[in-house]
Amino acid sequence: MASAVNQAAGKLPAIAKRVQNLGDMAIWQRSRAFHDLIGYINGTSSAIQGIKTTDEMFESEVLKKLLRLFDALEKLVEQHPPLEQPQRFGNKAYRDWAQEMREQLPELLGQLLPDAKKRYQVELEQYLIESFGNATRIDYGTGHELSFLFFLCSLFKAEILQEQDIVSAALRLFNRYLEFARQLQRTYNMEPAGSQGVWSLDDFQFVPFIWGSAQLAVKSPFDPSKFVDEQIITDYRDQFMFISCIDYICKVKTGHFGEHSNQLWSITDVPSWAKINAGLVKMYQKEILSKFPVIQHVYFGELMAFEPVSPGTTLSNARLGHVAPPPSKRICIGTTNLVPPVPVAAAPPPPAESLSSDLNVGDSSSESSDNSVVLRPTTSSASLVTAAEGSGDKPSKE
Repeated sequence: MASAVNQAAGKLPAIAKRVQNLGDMAIWQRSRAFHDLIGYINGTSSAIQGIKTTDEMFESEVLKKLLRLFDALEKLVEQHPPLEQPQRFGNKAYRDWAQEMREQLPELLGQLLPDAKKRYQVELEQYLIESFGNATRIDYGTGHELSFLFFLCSLFKAEILQEQDIVSAALRLFNRYLEFARQLQRTYNMEPAGSQGVWSLDDFQFVPFIWGSAQLAVKSPFDPSKFVDEQIITDYRDQFMFISCIDYICKVKTGHFGEHSNQLWSITDVPSWAKINAGLVKMYQKEILSKFPVIQHVYFGELMAFEPVSPGTTLSNARLGHVAPPPSKRICIGTTNLVPPVPVAAAPPPPAESLSSDLNVGDSSSESSDNSVVLRPTTSSASLVTAAEGSGDKPSKE
């Protein structure tokens, strides 16, 4: 939390949870943070098309230091092995690891931040701490993954990572986070947070499926109908994030894939990876970013701001199917504005009943430009196959 002195001086806004009720969900969906997040996810998708996780790529010195931070966190896991206990989920040794992580993270993060960027350290720490699970419930879910997305997006907003880091931030840094999160899940038998069981995309993750499908949107060595084949998993689990996720699911779950992972199984009916990516982004906006139980735990600050965007501001859209240079962060995230924003008169929020748990947002079938979509309600199903219909390289017309 920013110090009282800084807050009183107006230098840094409080880092706090801002979504307190259903009415706040409408404000969240018009916020700078929401637009920056969608822009970052879609901008990254456009940048990593046709690139394998194992390919050589640019890694800045700061990014290399961030990767080494996970080595230090891994050593803490070794120092706190799981305890012998009767419970199936939630090994209590996780709480000891989490406590030491919280104590050491300020120093670990402070060592890698340039002096000119240390003013953002408290906010970055908050996002990173929240990304490893909940120590009270000993669980992990897509809300914790979302916190790490806030961390990554903030690194670009603060210009700690630069435009040329976009590919490696996803395929190196996020992938390293994903591997470490799986280690925590296995070591401490962490419970899935808010999982819908067979009807959820995955018990723990979502974004690696979005970015993994983007990798496969260009020069894919196999069709979507083949991703559950044992040989495909063996050959490509190290090369593509999507297949890495499938491989992990097959290791931790038993039985027919279509029975324990029905939503993923439905993807085999979608004809192209570009359509899959579009459907997954819609599903993410509806099933994660529009759920009050998830967003009520999200922290906001200066870099990921809760202030509203200007009326008419559009969301950036991934343009998949052709290789393009990594997009500038000024396009996929927006021009960094780290001074107090000019107040914008926002429309009154819709009634609470319209913001129920079934709220749909982010329909990308619009008449906006090729680079953006307009956030608006839709009545489409959350099913991935349904979401992918009419999606692809060109926006569909209504």
